[in-house]
Amino acid sequence: MNNLLKHLKGGDLRSIAEANKAVSLIKTQKDFDELFNLLFSKDRLIVMRAADAIEKITLKNPEYLEKYNQELINLINNAVDKELKWHLALIAPRLNLTIDESIIVWRKLTNWAKDKNESKIVRVNSIQALFDLANKNEELKKDFDLTIQEIETENIPSIKARLKKIGCQKQK
Repeated sequence: MNNLLKHLKGGDLRSIAEANKAVSLIKTQKDFDELFNLLFSKDRLIVMRAADAIEKITLKNPEYLEKYNQELINLINNAVDKELKWHLALIAPRLNLTIDESIIVWRKLTNWAKDKNESKIVRVNSIQALFDLANKNEELKKDFDLTIQEIETENIPSIKARLKKIGCQKQK
């Protein structure tokens, strides 16, 4: 754990410090479990960087998340810091959720995507997560389309770019 912490400490919220080095240290589920526990640190920097590392690791190894559904759902529901939210949004589609869990996560991501007071990165990542979840579950596509219809009227370049990237922007 101290070895991981060493790579995640210091600096400010604009930097990921040596989070990429921490990623390279995770070789087993046990290593990942140590990293995951850092999501509950009282230090916002450590949490942000641990979430960044977890997001990167689980892109190729989503199985590391299998035992953490409930903890991640709780984090998604209770996250306050935008830096944590933007990583949780991208991690959410990698979870193997029950129908009830999916509904909880879907609602929170939809709220983040629609909330004009939310950080643009959180909103963009939530849109991406909703798109990914809708592609995994046909029943969510109509709800996704309704959400996008509401969001696409906003003139926010980062959101327009994401909608274009995922093929959801209406042609004018």
